[in-house]
Amino acid sequence: MKRDAIDLGTVNVFRLFRKIFIPTLLGMLSMSAVTAIDGAYVGHGIGSDGIAAINICIPLLMFFTGVGLMSGAGVSVVASIQLSRGKEKAAQLNVSQALLFVTVIGLAVSVPVIIWPSETGRFLGASESLLPLVKEYIVWFAPSLLFQMWCSVCMFIVRLDGAPKLSMMCNVIAALVTVVLGFFLIFPLDTGIKGAGIACSAGLLVGSLVGFVRIFCFPKILRPHKLKWSVKSFRLTLRNLGYQCRIGSSALLTEATMAMLMLVGNNVFMKYLGDNGVGAFGIVCYYMPFVYMVGNAIGQSAQPIISYNFGLGYRHRVSMTEKIALMTAIVCGVIVTAIFTFFPELLVGLFINTENPAAQIAVNGFPYFSLAYVFFILNLTIVGYYQSIEKVWPATILALLRGFIFLIPSFMLLPELMGTKGIWLALCLSELMTTAVAVVMYIWMHRTRIREKLAFSR
Repeated sequence: MKRDAIDLGTVNVFRLFRKIFIPTLLGMLSMSAVTAIDGAYVGHGIGSDGIAAINICIPLLMFFTGVGLMSGAGVSVVASIQLSRGKEKAAQLNVSQALLFVTVIGLAVSVPVIIWPSETGRFLGASESLLPLVKEYIVWFAPSLLFQMWCSVCMFIVRLDGAPKLSMMCNVIAALVTVVLGFFLIFPLDTGIKGAGIACSAGLLVGSLVGFVRIFCFPKILRPHKLKWSVKSFRLTLRNLGYQCRIGSSALLTEATMAMLMLVGNNVFMKYLGDNGVGAFGIVCYYMPFVYMVGNAIGQSAQPIISYNFGLGYRHRVSMTEKIALMTAIVCGVIVTAIFTFFPELLVGLFINTENPAAQIAVNGFPYFSLAYVFFILNLTIVGYYQSIEKVWPATILALLRGFIFLIPSFMLLPELMGTKGIWLALCLSELMTTAVAVVMYIWMHRTRIREKLAFSR
């Protein structure tokens, strides 16, 4: 099957991966740049209360980004396997079902948030002093929850349909609109925190529309197929959506990992280092999406190649793709770690004056915290591999280990044993233990497969 000069079944695996990875990485990093630039705008244009108000709303965005990635990853894997077997209509039906699913979820949440902003703000933990800013921001920010999910699902579908560069543009254009519009709304027009919310929603809407134009007007194969409105069709839709969600569930768990990291980290830093420690950790949190997106880009770039060849039974191409992805993860992890180790003053100075006490804590802690990045990116790649071959339970187990089972005890125990250095090293310990489990899991599954082949041959 050929799609826009991309033949996933015969073209050299390294060339395929490179062709998909570079635009995917640029698109992912542009999404992260939006968060960082918005933080800088708000910090300089509104102040620390503005940053605090936006941070209160971040868990919502992280969760619905996870839902969008879950649905996008799920439909991409299912549709890729179906296309490899010549079932184009089934792949198209899954596309329609995924888009309908995120639309219903997005509307079901964003509309109540707009209607009851004060109640939502209090539920998210806003203090009475911050509530007016949270309320003003969240009314304009809420539509972005739906638009973010649209953008995420479109990104997967457009890339699978043979247009990885256009898939990247969905995110790049969203980022550019958000950055440019945010600057004018916050500074020249002086709209305050409302401007930040408007810019975020507008940027993601434009990015979604780019994807929709390709999917609905100029698709190669993956055009949405009209759904039938009958009881039988409804049951089949629920079954397909359940399967998509199971396959992509680890993507949602990965976003939950980021949310848990922020939640537990804030509490521990407050306990040991006070407000300045939380401020230092906040700077780290602005950079974490960059690290996450690098790992996510590697996993997403390998996914269509692995899924397609897995569906055809080309085990050698699947194995080669995963080896390339793992080596890319290690190289990228080393590069990111080196940047945070050797240039902490520069990175911290982009947000606050380096003479600030919080800045000094961050500068001292960045080299320790960055030791986690190699294992962090590697684990994301491994989880993506299991998603791509429809091995849901290994992906889910690894996501739970790194997001909850190992992470929380690491944050609780290491500071008691090592002091403040232990706080910064907690994520590294959690990710390292997850990598160790992944290695043991792979060896066990490989040996089990060999024993099954030997038993079958007899």
